[in-house]
Amino acid sequence: MFNDDADHIYAARRGSPLVLGCGDAEMSLGSDTMALGNRAAQVIYMEEGDQARLGQQDIVLVDAFGRSVSRKRVDNDIDHEQTGKQNHSFYMHKEIHEQPDTVARTLVHSYHLKDQLELDFMEIDRLSIIACGTSYYAAMVAKYWFEQLAALPVDIDVASEFRYRSPLMSNSGLAVFISQSGETADTLAALKYARSNQQQTLAVVNVAASSIAREADMSVQTQAGPEIGVASTKAFTAQLSVLGSLAIQAAQQRRQFSAEMARAAFTTLAGVPQKLEQILSMESQLEAIGNSLTDARDAYFIGRGSSYPIAMEGALKLKEISYIHAEGFGAGELKHGPIALIESGVPVFVIAPNNDLLEKTLSNMQEVVARGGRCILLGDKHSIKACGDDQVECIEIPESDPFTSPLLYVAALQLIAYYAALAKGTDVDQPRNLAKSVTVE
Repeated sequence: MFNDDADHIYAARRGSPLVLGCGDAEMSLGSDTMALGNRAAQVIYMEEGDQARLGQQDIVLVDAFGRSVSRKRVDNDIDHEQTGKQNHSFYMHKEIHEQPDTVARTLVHSYHLKDQLELDFMEIDRLSIIACGTSYYAAMVAKYWFEQLAALPVDIDVASEFRYRSPLMSNSGLAVFISQSGETADTLAALKYARSNQQQTLAVVNVAASSIAREADMSVQTQAGPEIGVASTKAFTAQLSVLGSLAIQAAQQRRQFSAEMARAAFTTLAGVPQKLEQILSMESQLEAIGNSLTDARDAYFIGRGSSYPIAMEGALKLKEISYIHAEGFGAGELKHGPIALIESGVPVFVIAPNNDLLEKTLSNMQEVVARGGRCILLGDKHSIKACGDDQVECIEIPESDPFTSPLLYVAALQLIAYYAALAKGTDVDQPRNLAKSVTVE
């Protein structure tokens, strides 16, 4: 902005995304569509190198070479009625409680992916999944699913590291990029790197017209709706819903699943929303656990298999909104260093669904108990019975198939983190130093 030109704002895009909003006698700009609010009826997504002059009623655009250009205006389809807190004190609490509906919507949408995407997993010899933060933990869960169900090798990368290690990419590979906003700068840069290496690309995003969705060869929109709280909750379970559906599709195309097995797997996924309702009905128990963390300086989360990334996500949720130092580990790694951190009363959350790794997980838990740690076990009836230790606090999670357990256990951890933050008096929706969309490197 210039003192001698008060009627205009000037903007340019280079590297990070930039969106222009067109309203009734007003123009605006922001890093993503959500930032523009409900006063922008239409949006313009600037291309790399574009420069804009915004007036009260018009926008003038030139490209990187100074040539006048016209960019398509897209209707702002965000339902801003969904963006209120309604009867909830914080957006995060509202968004946790929306998960039965958002997962159900996403699963209905995802069931038809095989008809929407030009993908033949028989022609794909390696999957690369790239993301940041919570989306990266969704990628970690997906790695277990694709390898175990579809026998498809998977590499996962943090987007900010991916292109700097000069990865070797298969000519028959598929690169999947996960982002809630679809504007994450590191993920967008990684996508461009993959495309420059002739890689087929697929975006899993929550905003259909976002930069990552437009840059990728194919895109799938999760049906989470607007997510306002900085700490991602419903977007994460929606991402898992899409990735689980894709893993089933891959398993069937690669002849690891019969049509009947694929239908059974989808039926299992379809049961998740009802089980999420059961977990939300346990809120008072989860609130008590969260409140008990008020004086904790440290907390640790352990799990095995697909519960390992859920342990890491549980730790991330706790640290980012309550500011309690928290770390997630593969339970088998305790003996390789982290167990030195266990002191009397230190809370250790044990993610222990009933699966083939339960016995090993409980054995690692006993190592913590023996050193005076406060163990909080999240498991189903079988897991709790197998634990059989009065020193361990138990939270009973509804019984579930090992395939779908990550979507259930993470919801309980979200509520624990939420109430821990409330007890400490932090700003749950806008934790310090964090932004919803990370649009710079």
